[in-house]
Amino acid sequence: MSSPNPVTTFDSSVLRVLLVEDSSLLAARLSELIRRLPDVDLIGSVDTELAALDRVHAELPDVLILDLHLRTGSGFGVLRALARDGAHRRPKVVILTNYGLPEYRREAEALGVEAFLDKSRDYFRLPALLRDFARTRSAGKPS
Repeated sequence: MSSPNPVTTFDSSVLRVLLVEDSSLLAARLSELIRRLPDVDLIGSVDTELAALDRVHAELPDVLILDLHLRTGSGFGVLRALARDGAHRRPKVVILTNYGLPEYRREAEALGVEAFLDKSRDYFRLPALLRDFARTRSAGKPS
């Protein structure tokens, strides 16, 4: 008789979100915002490039909310690593940054992000974007 698979199980009906943000104050605000959304589960918050990549590989989030400037490393480092890593399912990536420079936007879009949001201008667009991702995910699941 074989033992059960030790792989972590999770509710596939909810959108699993990993937050990568170096500001503890903003991470707390975003965490509260995300936790209030139906069908969305915040699976964690990290503040470095290495921690983000470790969590993405270990937990396979559906969405990564990614700051560009991190405590160590950068959001671009995360994006480049995900682009090189064909072995894992890539999450949707939403950049949320204070550095909404056109050249940053172009580079992020070239690396395949779904959205590029400026923290000061676009912060309140995040809930609708996550609800849309959750709705799209639910519509694609068999009943």
